[in-house]
Amino acid sequence: MWFVMCVADIALIGLAVMGQNLILNMNDHGFVVCAYNRTVSKVHDFLRNEAKSTKVIGAESLEDMVSKLKSPRRVILLVKAGQAVDDFIDKLVPLLQPGDIIIDGGNSEYRDTTRRCQSLKAKGLLFVGSGVSGGEEGARHGPSLMPGGHKEAWPHIKDIFQSIAAKVGTGESCCDWVGDEGAGHFVKMVHNGIEYGDMQCYFCSELDSFLIEITANILKYRDTDGTHLLPKIRDSAGQKGTGKWTAISALEYGIPVTLIGEAVFARCLSSLKDERVLASKSLKGPQGAKFTGDKDQFLEDIRKALYASKIISYAQGFMLLRQAAKEFGWSLNYGAIALMWRGGCIIRSVFLGKIKEAFDRDSELQNLLLDGFFTNAVQDCQASWRRVVSTGVELGIPMPSFTTALSFYDGYRHAMLPANLLQAQRDYFGAHTYELLSNPGHFIHTNWTGHGGNVSSTSYNA
Repeated sequence: MWFVMCVADIALIGLAVMGQNLILNMNDHGFVVCAYNRTVSKVHDFLRNEAKSTKVIGAESLEDMVSKLKSPRRVILLVKAGQAVDDFIDKLVPLLQPGDIIIDGGNSEYRDTTRRCQSLKAKGLLFVGSGVSGGEEGARHGPSLMPGGHKEAWPHIKDIFQSIAAKVGTGESCCDWVGDEGAGHFVKMVHNGIEYGDMQCYFCSELDSFLIEITANILKYRDTDGTHLLPKIRDSAGQKGTGKWTAISALEYGIPVTLIGEAVFARCLSSLKDERVLASKSLKGPQGAKFTGDKDQFLEDIRKALYASKIISYAQGFMLLRQAAKEFGWSLNYGAIALMWRGGCIIRSVFLGKIKEAFDRDSELQNLLLDGFFTNAVQDCQASWRRVVSTGVELGIPMPSFTTALSFYDGYRHAMLPANLLQAQRDYFGAHTYELLSNPGHFIHTNWTGHGGNVSSTSYNA
């Protein structure tokens, strides 16, 4: 019977589809898992059905669950991010002993993970915040796992995590230790932000990507009446917040993650369905515009524009990771992160192998665009990229990700930008000061009108 006492390697709380699949994955790899859910009837149902004939055991209560665990006790939470995580932590703390490990595998905000690390460390408990990517299929057969938090916990969970994670290449696990405190969930957040950008960009490609594969299947799928299903789906996209968090973090740390930001805003614009229907009746685009070029050549141009834009998206994502590492003192292994994303996760693609190779060549690489492979790749795509964006503008087709990616590239490759005028304007109206090219680091103020004073804003900020 399922309630017979047994010693489990790990427990998992939360028996939605992701939790059930992760338990079955661990069972397949020889680990004894104790399953628990706040609604205990779900434990009974799971053991009678999906987990029938497995080594999975169940628990009637948290106390029962903890009593069945080997030491150090390892407990995974797969519950809704936010208050539910804190509530379960509060209930677990009195039941655990110093050195026991709580793992949050949900989509938690990285600051919450950092807070929980600090709070539990004071109680002698170890906390891990792990990104889990790959959806239901990944959880069952091999997800991408991005653990961070108290590194002392890693030796006690490494075997389980790396065993159940997706494998790529010659068997490399798509899981490694990411860094301290909220690093794991920060990396997962950036992963999801890149996913937003990828989904906004896709038309067609040879990039051997999971999202491209499923996009092709969606485009071909027919409804029960024989017609294509996609045109019948309401064009109002939802979001769970991680893309928005990425854009907010980019603004907070001053990193121009423009493509992900535009992808988030594109979803926001799509949600204004009723307004757009109204606007479509009065706001007109180019009159009589029609594509007259070579369609086969233009498809190749689109492929190259997508490739270049995808490079920009990942370059920006790793820029944000690098800045976060500076902000929080994290030691992030960027090549290992790229490897974690090569399999099991939503953005998995052979493209990520090239990113790992770039960081293998130079672990201190400031930007992917400065690596020879990516420099040459963007250069090869540039003419096609510009033709696609120009054609889209002429035909009135919105393509925010392609256009913002190209604008970023053009801004990044210029040694001089018109921000000097912006600085002069700020000093003119607000005495905010500026630097001279000949003397960087020294800020001065100019009395532009002859009627102002020589006091800069720094002298009277309150």
